[in-house]
Amino acid sequence: MTVLHKMPPRQQPSDEELAGELVSGSHEALAELYARHAPLVFGLASRTLERAAAEDLVQDVFVTVWRQAATFDPERGPFRPWVIRITQSRIANELRRRRRRPRTDADPDGTFLASVPDERPGPADVAWREFRRTALRDAFDALPPAQRKALGLAFFEDMTHEQVAAVLALPLGTVKTRIRTGIQKLRGRLPELATASLLVVLAVLGLRERAHRFELARDDRALVLVTSSETSDLRLGAVDGTAAETHARYRGRAGAPIAVLTLSKFPAPPAGRVYQGWALRDGVWASLGTVEPDATGAARLIVEGPELATLPAMVEITVEPVGGSVAPSGAVVVQWPEP
Repeated sequence: MTVLHKMPPRQQPSDEELAGELVSGSHEALAELYARHAPLVFGLASRTLERAAAEDLVQDVFVTVWRQAATFDPERGPFRPWVIRITQSRIANELRRRRRRPRTDADPDGTFLASVPDERPGPADVAWREFRRTALRDAFDALPPAQRKALGLAFFEDMTHEQVAAVLALPLGTVKTRIRTGIQKLRGRLPELATASLLVVLAVLGLRERAHRFELARDDRALVLVTSSETSDLRLGAVDGTAAETHARYRGRAGAPIAVLTLSKFPAPPAGRVYQGWALRDGVWASLGTVEPDATGAARLIVEGPELATLPAMVEITVEPVGGSVAPSGAVVVQWPEP
């Protein structure tokens, strides 16, 4: 008789381990952290905010997590309380903004009133938020019923995977698969929706986005890119003379005019020098921009342009003079394909 030995379950990485991978730009780590903690963030926000505002706040919190991953220190506490603190801060800011009111002193000629800044969202902000909510709702409604039901319970009813399995009377593995597949299908539609939302605001309202709002929109597009299962993840390895732990990742997708370059464990550049990224297409090197790593050696560079819709034949990071160069001229630090 054949004896079957049950394999021990593979241990899932902790939140803190995933946060460490996030510093290197791992979209898998970001997707898993989102799946684990988005219901919590939405639950906290929906206690004091209406559903639409709570949904916007969830996205804002995870954009912050992605942008500030390098500031998370597991020695100062676990990941979950860190996310809760970010969430509570965002909620407090929103409530504070809503409580602001102009003073009621006599102002017969309207001089004071005219000087009070309008804290209400402008027409572009309103259109932007409404379009995003509508686009996400349409994408969610387009999911197959089984995936829509599991995902809805997990994200909008603040249930754990185990609770969803109990409600639906399904095996836990089946529920996790449906939720994961649903998220992947949503991501598949988000790139075109994110781009369309910005174009609608600009074209229909004829308004130029403020610099801050444009930066948030760019971060939204980059977040969509790194969490897409169709994104190419190119690892730039250290060349001779560079510490083996120094590396970078280039993430792009054919047809998408955006790329994200992340640096990990880079030493501080020499005085008067800066790191500069390069992509080779059709035999010509094009600059991806200059960047300086933080104290941990990490940095992130978001690049946009029509040429990025074509994946590069080669990517490298060199040491160049401050201000950058028009072509690679300094020592190569890391490159893809790996040497």
